[in-house]
Amino acid sequence: MVAINLKNNNTTMRNYIWIVPFILITGFVFGYTPNNDDPKKDKLLLEIISYVLDRGHYDPKDFNDEFSENVFSNYLENIDGQHRFFLKSDIKSFESYRFKIDDELKTNEINFFTLTYSRLMQRMKQVESFYKELLEKPFNFNIKEEIDLNYEETPYTNNIIELKSIWRKRFKLSALETFTTKKDEEIQKKNKDENYEMISDDELEKIAREDILENMNYFFENYNDLKRKDWFSIYINSIVIQFDPHTYYFAPRDKDRFDMSISGKFEGIGARLSKRNQQVKIVEIISGGPVWRENLLEVGDAILKVRQQDDQEAIDISGMVLDDAVKLIKGPKGSQVFLTIKRVEGNIEEVAITRDIVELEETYVKSTLIKDETGDYGLIELPKFYISFEDYNKRNAATDVKKELEQLKQKNVKGIILDLRNNGGGSLKTVVDMTGYFIKDGPVVQVKSTGGRKEVLKDIDPSVIWEGPVVVLVNEFSASASEIIAAALQDYKRAIVLGSKQTFGKGTVQNIVDLNRMISGGTYGDLGALKVTTDKFYRVNGQSTQLEGVKSDIIFPDRYAFVEMGEKDQDNPLAWDRISPTYFESSSIPNYKYAVERSKKRLEENPMVKLIQEQALWVKKQQNDFSYFLDYESYKTERDNKKEYAKRFEKLAEFESSYKFQWLPEAGTSGLPNQETIKKRERSQEYLRKDIYISEAVEILKDLTSPIKLDGSIAQIKKE
Repeated sequence: MVAINLKNNNTTMRNYIWIVPFILITGFVFGYTPNNDDPKKDKLLLEIISYVLDRGHYDPKDFNDEFSENVFSNYLENIDGQHRFFLKSDIKSFESYRFKIDDELKTNEINFFTLTYSRLMQRMKQVESFYKELLEKPFNFNIKEEIDLNYEETPYTNNIIELKSIWRKRFKLSALETFTTKKDEEIQKKNKDENYEMISDDELEKIAREDILENMNYFFENYNDLKRKDWFSIYINSIVIQFDPHTYYFAPRDKDRFDMSISGKFEGIGARLSKRNQQVKIVEIISGGPVWRENLLEVGDAILKVRQQDDQEAIDISGMVLDDAVKLIKGPKGSQVFLTIKRVEGNIEEVAITRDIVELEETYVKSTLIKDETGDYGLIELPKFYISFEDYNKRNAATDVKKELEQLKQKNVKGIILDLRNNGGGSLKTVVDMTGYFIKDGPVVQVKSTGGRKEVLKDIDPSVIWEGPVVVLVNEFSASASEIIAAALQDYKRAIVLGSKQTFGKGTVQNIVDLNRMISGGTYGDLGALKVTTDKFYRVNGQSTQLEGVKSDIIFPDRYAFVEMGEKDQDNPLAWDRISPTYFESSSIPNYKYAVERSKKRLEENPMVKLIQEQALWVKKQQNDFSYFLDYESYKTERDNKKEYAKRFEKLAEFESSYKFQWLPEAGTSGLPNQETIKKRERSQEYLRKDIYISEAVEILKDLTSPIKLDGSIAQIKKE
């Protein structure tokens, strides 16, 4: 979850000052033209990246034995995390480098990479030579077997025979999953038509094996297309990730894809993916995309297989590198893709998605009027903090929020809900401007940069657009810029923060360094780019938002309450710390204690909230379950039991608030919206009515605007 280009152009250029001397020097030092797979280019790349990290990273690391050991483990995890190729003897042969990688980095040597790359190619060829043999013999789904897919605890095998046995079990599990699904389909067809002749179990098992064979053929076709430089990129990222989880090397083609991703144009299903613990997971739903419009997937869902057309078999992507999995999922507008999904609660199902182009407009601010017998309230949904970096005067999140606030004021709303759930960040300037709409003036955020330089970003406009009560909605995926405004409004006592126990906890800024600008003289080929952490955020009270995020004033849990997906759960996050606070004048929220106490009491007594908490615990349990049965009866029984248990949570979908929602036309526009826009907004209204978090936010606003003006408890109110 990265906030790109959070700083203005002047700051970005300042970060290049320390690069200039190096550019002047390297024109004389590096005077050759490497090939695409030239070890000399690899060494050059290591030298440049090491320099950039040492001079430019917010918290540079020492290359020592501990650093070496971490790179050693991380790299092996990245190239063979499922223990599908290497043997114990291979790992033993690598051990001599466990504490030497730091020494190699200091001298720009790549002996460890060369050894592991060579051995990996050897082992992959061996697996390629025997996988077809394993799929020739039918699997017996009556034999009681189990498999444990907790790869962190699974040891490497001793020899090729044991490795074959592991591959056989994994093939059997995959075949059993397909067999069970197809058998269910056959039973359903028979139930609908008693004359339907079901496909035999033997034939279904054969079809399942044929699917796996096709998947494996595709798997090795893709792996054989990978070049040495692709594996070297993995090695580099195993090094740079030791600095923090957001420092990342983009190989040339990855940089092109990255540039496209931040341009605001997306073609595909409308979701961002990451690979962690050997699973491809949804980490963000992009507003306006097909997944978002149809509410098809959720953050945390894992994609197991990808199918392109009805008459094609699904391809297992669990063993693929993320780049190859993304290629399968993406596709032209109007085409369909079928994803086999493992939901966060453990259920497995296939989802059909029609690919589309995600329109930038769908990421813009939207406002809705919430009507109640006590009065009207305003909802502002902000999916991201967008901006045009070429021209700030063009459309941006801050000016759009200002227009929506003014529009809601004209509607005489009694309170405002600012929805920052799933907002992963964006432009820092828009955050500062936006915070200023709710406060008179003063500091908004402190930024500490590489070298210790501190900057206080302030709102200097004394005007206040909205002086009334505010509830800020957050969850575990509210990150970076979202955390800044939530923290500022909380510190100024201008808003009640409602949501998850804490937000994501990303309190760092990254800048992109084009590595090609580090070289002068000669042609060296495209070196790619390095995204490097250069700054850290601090609240006006001096506390960092790193790791701890923003803690909600009122905790309203969701199904992800116990899922490890925050900054603190990433590899090598920067530490939490604090600096001296900056002077600011906070106000007070009328009826604050009354509203908070009333909300907590409602949540304690609400059976829906208890069910959400139960669901969160269930999700955590499923996330930690790595054991699978390999016989049909046990596998199906366990699967059916999980499905049956998960049905208890369907009651959550029955919630519907009593409020009326009226969507408002985009502030500042003239003319009527088109039919497609009207259809989308009407569908959004349906979601809002069923959003229990929005409903509670309205109840809080009602308490904040109550004519009773007390600073204390419900008991006092009852007494009066």
